[in-house]
Amino acid sequence: MRTILEPGRAEKNYWQDLWHYRELFQVLAWRDLSVRYKQTIIGVAWALIRPFLSMIIFTVIFGMVAKLPTEGSAPYALMVFAGMLPWTFFATALSDASNSLVSNSNLISKVYFPRLIVPTATVVVALVDFFISFVILVGMMIWYRYVPGWQILLLPAFVALAFLGSLGPGLWITALNVKYRDFRYVIPFMVQFGLYISPVGFSSTVIPEKWRLLYSLNPMVGVIDGFRWCVLGGESAFDPRSFGISMAVTAFFLWLGIRQFRRMEKSFADLV
Repeated sequence: MRTILEPGRAEKNYWQDLWHYRELFQVLAWRDLSVRYKQTIIGVAWALIRPFLSMIIFTVIFGMVAKLPTEGSAPYALMVFAGMLPWTFFATALSDASNSLVSNSNLISKVYFPRLIVPTATVVVALVDFFISFVILVGMMIWYRYVPGWQILLLPAFVALAFLGSLGPGLWITALNVKYRDFRYVIPFMVQFGLYISPVGFSSTVIPEKWRLLYSLNPMVGVIDGFRWCVLGGESAFDPRSFGISMAVTAFFLWLGIRQFRRMEKSFADLV
């Protein structure tokens, strides 16, 4: 397809161009996926080992040492891993998306296409890692003989929410990282800090009621609690009010991320 560039065309046909360049999206996503596992010693197993080791550490620290409660009759390790999966997806997507434009500087500076494709492709690659790690969750449920309830049917909806929750902040930080390169030093700190203020190694039930509103402003709270609710069934804590707040924050960051990305997109070719 030949694209004729003219004044105002990119603004007027931007979302239509996203569909026209869908094959480029597939190529970038497949390339990033191939690069991640090509010429590696353990390959795809890394997507399994990382969340599994994190689950063991959190189970020992919070479950055995701190003796925090689990949710219902679910084994503590299963509860932790059900929270670790969406968080690992979020952290990986945020970290990879933040450097996606800089690492594709040659492509961005020479060819026209909607730049939104690049960070979105990296989030899709993180989603593939998520599905690979999901195999461990299935294995753990078989090991513990834990049968999910009807809520498991809603799991794809919460996976989609995790995708949107990762995409919004990812777009915003990606755009900032192009202009301010020192943001690459801030992102690991943000991810590490977010890990401890999100219900990954513990249940949301340990949060005092007076702090629940502030706690719910973390968009990953609703995603993780909802994911656990789908996997562990009705015994898992699920507060519709907290979920609604987290989803509102997720929608806000998605709007902000797209808005900031589109506003700065014209200058990407000059800055990278």
